[in-house]
Amino acid sequence: MTPENSSNNSLKTQLIEQVEALPLQQAIFPQSQPDIDKIIQQLEEINPNSQPLSSQNQALLSGSWQLIYASNGTVVTRQFAEIPDWTGIKIKRVYQILNCSDIGIITSNCAEIELPLLGELKIQASGMWKCEEDKKTALVSFDAFGFQATKPLNLSFDLPELKIPVIEALRNEAVWITSYLDAEIRVGRGKTGNLFLFRRE
Repeated sequence: MTPENSSNNSLKTQLIEQVEALPLQQAIFPQSQPDIDKIIQQLEEINPNSQPLSSQNQALLSGSWQLIYASNGTVVTRQFAEIPDWTGIKIKRVYQILNCSDIGIITSNCAEIELPLLGELKIQASGMWKCEEDKKTALVSFDAFGFQATKPLNLSFDLPELKIPVIEALRNEAVWITSYLDAEIRVGRGKTGNLFLFRRE
């Protein structure tokens, strides 16, 4: 093992331990953890893949990735952070499914929400990453949003998904930078520099 690999593995071990010590609601809600941010930044500096979105990394990118840390929350979790605890409404899981194709990277951003007495709700945003020349920056747009009641009233079946398309004129593009990628974890940054840490499922 090279010194760089040893340093990389040590940082990853520290990172995962610190993230796992946090309750999920604290890890993915808007509440930055400076110690965790510092480790992520150190990993970014020794990123083993300088062009994570290149075609040679398709196998690494593709698959299901669970969001385990967000330095300033996400679009969904920032809304839920304002919901009082006594309601019992909780986010159980946030994840991203990536599939590489000839036209870009197809993405599904998903959140599973627990609703007391009613069951669970799955929210999904489907779209595309258009990769830029540096092979680490992508322009992301979403063309559909889906809502599906799963385990309604805690019964063992799912209701059909309600899918709402977004007309092309209303689609916005957001900048997304993949700043670290290996076989186990991935780091993304939004336009404002917010950190998102994913772990392969």
